[in-house]
Amino acid sequence: MPDPTETFLHAHVLILGGAKGIGRAVAEELSRHGARLSVADIDVSTAQETASALSAAGGEAQALQVDVLSAESIARAVTEARASFGPIDVLLNNVGAILSGDPQDIPGEEWERISDLNYRAVVYGVREVLPAMLERGSGHIVNTGSFAGMYPYASSRIPYAAAKAGVISLSQNLALYCEPRGIRVSCLIPGPVQTGIATTMTTWTPEAPMRGPGSELRLMTTQEAAAKFVNGLEEGRILIASDDSLWDIVRRWADDPDAFVRDKITQFEAGEFGMPQL
Repeated sequence: MPDPTETFLHAHVLILGGAKGIGRAVAEELSRHGARLSVADIDVSTAQETASALSAAGGEAQALQVDVLSAESIARAVTEARASFGPIDVLLNNVGAILSGDPQDIPGEEWERISDLNYRAVVYGVREVLPAMLERGSGHIVNTGSFAGMYPYASSRIPYAAAKAGVISLSQNLALYCEPRGIRVSCLIPGPVQTGIATTMTTWTPEAPMRGPGSELRLMTTQEAAAKFVNGLEEGRILIASDDSLWDIVRRWADDPDAFVRDKITQFEAGEFGMPQL
């Protein structure tokens, strides 16, 4: 049996959304494991900073520009990545966006934008790399979900939660299809992580309180989450949580989904918004 710590040695990893946050932290962790990184982002200057830092630390990395809302742009990024580092062994679909607001206040185009960035972009990435992986019978597709897609709490950002639930379902069903054909599929499921994504969040209902995944959870660093994720990828896991407390919460939800939702309603009405520990 191969040493799991050598899983990514010389592997070519393309990260869509790899310039900062979880994407950059995972790139750093994979580079330490010997992977060659194609860091793709719409912000190519920040992607270049990330690639340069990886190279300065002794890794192999390049920066690419990509607009994940364009299938053609993803196709170009994949072509450019292959031209430098060869076939793509691992694709990480990591682009995402968040918002806040009551559902009746969120414009229709914002529902579409959040769905497109968090779900449709994943579909584009999968469709672009899957044929070549199927042809050679190897590869690893990794998608980024969220605790918000696993159980109900994110009533202040419903479009985001719904899109991430779709990513988690897509990943599991894709694994059913791909694993017998030699291709692994994983879904990274971040809980509370210090990503900075909230700084770009649009708020459509200013007085709506942010509702979190649970006060029993701790806000993690991106480095802590990345180490957990890469360990799970090496183990060949399909669903990989940043915090294994997720599974205890999901078990409580599964025991009685109606009671779980109504307990959340009671907590929120009492002013207990489930924000994680700092």
